[in-house]
Amino acid sequence: MWSTVIKATGSHIPSRRVTNEHFVGHEFYGENRKRLEKTTREIIKKFREITGIRERRYVPEGTNTSDIAYEAAKAALEGRDAETLDYIIVAHNLGDLECHGAPSDMIPTLAARVKRKLGIRNPYTVAFDLPFGCPGWLQGVIMAHNCIRAGDAKRALVIGAETLSRLTDPHDMDTMIYADGAGATLLERSDAGAGILSHVSRSDTLEHAELFRLGPSYSPSRNGRNLLLKMNGHDIYRYAVSTVPLTVKEALDKAGLTLTDVKKVLIHQANEKMDQAILKRLFKLYGIRDIPEYIMPMTISWLGNSSVATLPTLLDLVQRGRLDDHRLKSGDVAVFASVGAGMNINTMVYRMP
Repeated sequence: MWSTVIKATGSHIPSRRVTNEHFVGHEFYGENRKRLEKTTREIIKKFREITGIRERRYVPEGTNTSDIAYEAAKAALEGRDAETLDYIIVAHNLGDLECHGAPSDMIPTLAARVKRKLGIRNPYTVAFDLPFGCPGWLQGVIMAHNCIRAGDAKRALVIGAETLSRLTDPHDMDTMIYADGAGATLLERSDAGAGILSHVSRSDTLEHAELFRLGPSYSPSRNGRNLLLKMNGHDIYRYAVSTVPLTVKEALDKAGLTLTDVKKVLIHQANEKMDQAILKRLFKLYGIRDIPEYIMPMTISWLGNSSVATLPTLLDLVQRGRLDDHRLKSGDVAVFASVGAGMNINTMVYRMP
């Protein structure tokens, strides 16, 4: 049976650095639309302690989600013939947003726009979008893998891109989490015995669908007509910490592996404290007290949470040797895991070719 390998990676990290100091002049309110009692500097200090974020990246004016998706795609396709692609899958949540608070533009699809920008003439390069919350890129990889295993495809380009900065509420402290970015991976059919070994996806919608959503600004001075990003942070934290480790274990069990076989754990960069808690609970499931150093590469401190872009960007930085003390060589096993709006979770076990 065919396997799927990640042949190349690429990413686009926006040039505009936005430090926590940027938010000092903001007035923050709660969901009840009342001003938070702590000073803004106290809020920012606590925010960094919890999330680990000291800065994030925003796209400049005139740049959109499909633009940075294209840049990441170019990096992944460098030196390769894009006309041979069977699929282009772009995972995102908000579409193209021309400016802050603008309505989402998703017609044509971002994948169609990327295909056009790449100049691909092949009509059988099928381009489509995938809105699946933060786990969207990983779900796109899983979908492409299933097509490859079925014999329906040989090569697929999977991109995760987002410009969350365009839909943030400046009066909600959660606005400091969000960032922009794009990452891409080129997948190819292989019979080498490496590549994707197993995967697990789940959607817990009955009780958790509204934990991440769009809603009006928390500011009492805003009329509420523009819908902005909203989340129940504490509930998402509890859900992720209790559920993601179980999903990772399930995927490892399916692959016939255990946690000690894993070289790296690549987790969606949502919240440093949350990711550390997920890792700690995962090791606890296996009865392991000592967590190996450097097993979990992190970028959230300087890139923030760029949703679907965090995992492919993280992988690209690892593969290009841009993260100190983090390398993946042939034969190494890596686990990918993500959690986000829906609530959706997915995990993939991958052996480096």
